[in-house]
Amino acid sequence: MLRIPYDELFDTLRQILVLLGFAADRAALCARLFAESSRDGVYSHGVNRFPRFIRAIRNGIVDLHAKPELITSLGSLERWDGKSGPGNLNAHHSMARAISLAREHGVGCVALGNTNHWMRGGTYGWQAAEAGVIAVCWTNTMPNLPPWGANEPRLGNNPLVIAVPRTEGHVVLDMAMSQFSYGALESYRRRGEMLPVIGGFDSEGQLTRDPAAIEQSARPLPVGYWKGSGLALMLDLMAGLLSGGHFTHQIAPDLEQESRLSQVFVAFNLGSLTREEVTRQTADAVIAYVKSSPPSEGAEVRYPGEQVLRTRRENLARGIPIEPEIWEQVRHT
Repeated sequence: MLRIPYDELFDTLRQILVLLGFAADRAALCARLFAESSRDGVYSHGVNRFPRFIRAIRNGIVDLHAKPELITSLGSLERWDGKSGPGNLNAHHSMARAISLAREHGVGCVALGNTNHWMRGGTYGWQAAEAGVIAVCWTNTMPNLPPWGANEPRLGNNPLVIAVPRTEGHVVLDMAMSQFSYGALESYRRRGEMLPVIGGFDSEGQLTRDPAAIEQSARPLPVGYWKGSGLALMLDLMAGLLSGGHFTHQIAPDLEQESRLSQVFVAFNLGSLTREEVTRQTADAVIAYVKSSPPSEGAEVRYPGEQVLRTRRENLARGIPIEPEIWEQVRHT
């Protein structure tokens, strides 16, 4: 495993994007979002996914020059068309717009249609928390999760992100609708590791911890069984209806062709309701109470986002771990 300094990683990605035709500022932001995902330990949606992103541009799935277009404005609620632009740039713009609306109205909601994969969903939760607002955002995906009780994928593994700002470390939940996202399954398989807990079904319909068997069967286990299945459906319905965009059943069931997704970004400005210091003190007290719980044997009590901050510090100090094969692919895209 290579260890690449963050600045070298960022600059390598930025230069590739500039050569591909990105404007300098958009190349820098896009490269930063990819690099930060790997910096924070979400390798499957960071550098590991960069070669696929480049292929999507060259195959015409992603229009590197396209920028979101405002379609409808209703005060605190807006609908935007992503114009098939780079998914992470579209999502970053949409969360920034939701934050701006929240500062004006107390709450802001941006529904985005016709966009591409947003890469790491947690990116936009951290973006909101750094801006001092609470946020909820989600996306639909191609059909890659069977409804509970079925064998064939008909739902999206629609990631959901919830973020709360906090002085001692933001609380950011970034979760797929399955016990393990497909990106996580890929990461475990590449490392030759079994999943720590059961993550889905194999081709014989048996529950398993083998990531490769779950990838082959395309039957990951929904979180909470039927509850996760139901939540995936509701997130798809809300994203499509609010954005006026596509639903999961209208999205190509192919990783290389997945496009025209629907996403929602909601921000809440608590400063409209109470003083910032009171909000942060309250959040600190809640986390302190949770962390004071006696841990189970061999376990650690953590809040969502705590491990990200730990990984971030380590990777900035030691360099970001990248598989040599992936690094070669990136450098020769």
